Amino acid sequence: MATLRALECLVALVDEGSVTKAAGVLHMSQPALSHQIAALERELGTPVVERLTRGIRVTVAGRAVAEEARVALAAASRAVQVGRRVGEGVGGRLRIACAETMTAWLLVPVLRRWRTHWPEVRLDLMEFTSADRMIEYLMGDGTDLVVGPEPTATSAHVDVLGREEMVVVASPGHPFADRASVAVEELAGEPFVHYDPENGMGVWIDQFVATRQTDLTVVLRTRSPRTAAQLAGAGMGVTIVPVSALAGRPSALVRRLEPRVHRDILAVTMVPSDALVRRFIADLRRRGLPKVNTATGDRPGDRPAAKE
Repeated sequence: MATLRALECLVALVDEGSVTKAAGVLHMSQPALSHQIAALERELGTPVVERLTRGIRVTVAGRAVAEEARVALAAASRAVQVGRRVGEGVGGRLRIACAETMTAWLLVPVLRRWRTHWPEVRLDLMEFTSADRMIEYLMGDGTDLVVGPEPTATSAHVDVLGREEMVVVASPGHPFADRASVAVEELAGEPFVHYDPENGMGVWIDQFVATRQTDLTVVLRTRSPRTAAQLAGAGMGVTIVPVSALAGRPSALVRRLEPRVHRDILAVTMVPSDALVRRFIADLRRRGLPKVNTATGDRPGDRPAAKE
């Protein structure tokens, strides 16, 4: 296949009209340029220049090839520019997979900043309800970065962004309103909004209550912690959610667990040296996890919650 250097030599010959001038423009020797042209002619099976007593003349085939060569050289130049901008972290495409509760709670301010400061970076966002499923996507090259709770296992590079508290959610008129916190044992006998087994929260809660020898009375299941919070707030039962599930400010009673329980929030990637990935993780670290009033589910700056 013809090399870009050979095509560049042909275009220079067309533009300059002589081997001497073309070689000078390309900062190469005349023999080196002639070698590139000869290699191109062997590849094409036809001459691209005619050697005259005084100088050269580009053939019809040579001019036709040169026209297409200009397109290829322009594309190659754009490719190099794109590569440089991506390497500098100001261009390219970043694919992000996140737990669905992370979007509004953690990512929106960072995504907004990127759209403002680095508009040439294309951001693709995929939401999941399973940390393990996100890791499968990462290992299959379906995403560049995973943001969410700890998966069952991973061999990828992990950065801990912070710790997120787990809380109890119930309807506003629930008896838990008289308490500052709720022990796991107090959930026994309460109608409980649980999670689909495909959601890591379901597995985590089963293990969590088992260590405290508590049985739950499951009335329905969902894959979404945000939906679980809304269902509990509507009086369908009580549930346990991460505080990130409260970003939509559901009309619900929110109480801490006693003792308090937290989970790590991670940024996971296969290529930590990638400029875009590195910069995005740095921005997440710089911003930190939002501070939440676990008595109301509000973040600082939110509108005052309605009285219970």
